[in-house]
Amino acid sequence: MAPMTEPAAGRRPLLNRRLASFGTTIFAEMSALAARTGSINLGQGFPDTDGPAQIAEAASRAVLTGLGNQYPPGPGVPELRAAVARHQERFYGLSWDPDAEVLVTAGATEAIAASLLALLEPGDEVVALEPYYDSYAACIAMAGAARVPVTLRPHGGAFALDVDELRAAVTPRTRLLLLNSPHNPTGTVLGPAELAAVAELAVERDLLVVTDEVYEHLVFEGVHTPLASLPGMRDRTVTISSAGKTFSFTGWKVGWVTAVPELVAAVRSAKQFLTFVSSGPFQYAVAEALDLPDSYYADFRADLAAKRDLLAGGLAAAGFEVFRPQGTYFITTDITPLGEKDGLAFCRSLPERCGVVAIPNQVFYDDRTAGATHVRWAFCKRTVVLEEAVERLGRLSR
Repeated sequence: MAPMTEPAAGRRPLLNRRLASFGTTIFAEMSALAARTGSINLGQGFPDTDGPAQIAEAASRAVLTGLGNQYPPGPGVPELRAAVARHQERFYGLSWDPDAEVLVTAGATEAIAASLLALLEPGDEVVALEPYYDSYAACIAMAGAARVPVTLRPHGGAFALDVDELRAAVTPRTRLLLLNSPHNPTGTVLGPAELAAVAELAVERDLLVVTDEVYEHLVFEGVHTPLASLPGMRDRTVTISSAGKTFSFTGWKVGWVTAVPELVAAVRSAKQFLTFVSSGPFQYAVAEALDLPDSYYADFRADLAAKRDLLAGGLAAAGFEVFRPQGTYFITTDITPLGEKDGLAFCRSLPERCGVVAIPNQVFYDDRTAGATHVRWAFCKRTVVLEEAVERLGRLSR
C-alpha cells in the first residue's frame, strides 16, 4: 500500500489545524538554498566555530566516564542546576533554589514549548512582541491560545517598544506576556523604563510572564536586566536561557528555566512528556561552562561586537539602511534604499545575485506588511567569512 501523504476525499487534513499555517520554517528553506547555491549562509543563527575547547573536553570526559550516558534526572543533573543558580546569583543577584526553582530543558526551544503548554488553556490570549521567533507562534497555537502581537517599530536607528500599545493589547482574556530581550530578530534590548512598564502592567493585571533571555551575555550597549529581578515579578515570571548562544555549542540543546517552585512544577509537568530528559553528558559540560571566569564572557562579547560592526559597515556600504543592534547575533536592515519592496523575494534572489543568504523578517510578523522590507543577517561567523560576505554584498551597489 502506498503511504498516505494526502487525505482521501471527505477526510479531514492530516496535519492538526492549529499547525496548518506554519509549514516548513524559513530557516530550513534558506539553509537549503545556501547549500544548493554554495552561498555564504548569514541566515540561520549558529556559529561556524565551536566554543571553548575545555568545555568540549568536559563533554568528552563525561561520555567516557559514564556521566549522563543513561537517563539523567528529570529536572536535570544536580551539578548543572547548581551551576545555573550560581550563575544567576553571580551576574544578577538573583537567588534560586537549584532543587526547586531550576529546570533543565532540551534547549530554550523546549523550555518555551513546555512553559506555554503548561500555563495556557484554549481561549487564553498571549501578548508577544512582534517580530517574534517562529516557535513562539507555533507553541501558542499548539496550546490552543491566541497570540496578540505588539509590534517593535523602527525609531532612531533601532527598534522600540511602545508601552502604551503594550498596555492597550491586554484584555480580560490575557493570561501571559511573552517577552524576548535581547530580542531576536531586531537586536533590541529592553531598557529600564520599558522593563518597569512591563512589570507594572503584569502586576496590575495579574499576568504571568515568560521571558526568553538566551542572548543575555550578548549585550553590546547597556546591560541585560532579568525581568524577574524587578519588584513584584519573581513570583510571576518564568525566565528561560540556554548554553547554545553563550558558549557556541548550539547542537547540544541544553537550556533551563528559573522560576518559583509552583511555576517550575507546572512547566516540568509539560516538559516530562516532551523529551522527558536529554543531553545527559552535555549537562555536565555546561555546568563547567557556566563557571568560566568573567574574562570569557567579556572576550566573547567583544568578539561578537567587532563582528557586528564589520557586517553593519559592509551592509551600509552596500546601500542598506542598517538598524544597529544593541545585542544578539543579528542585524536587521531595510531594503527600500536598494529599490526593493519585498524581503522574501529579495532573499530568494540574493544567492544568485551575490552568493549570500539572509532571512526575510516578514515571516516573523502577523502583519506581514510591517516587516515587508526588513531582512535579518547573522554575524556569528568567522571574520574571514564576514569579510567575504561584505565583498559579495558590495556587488549590489555597483
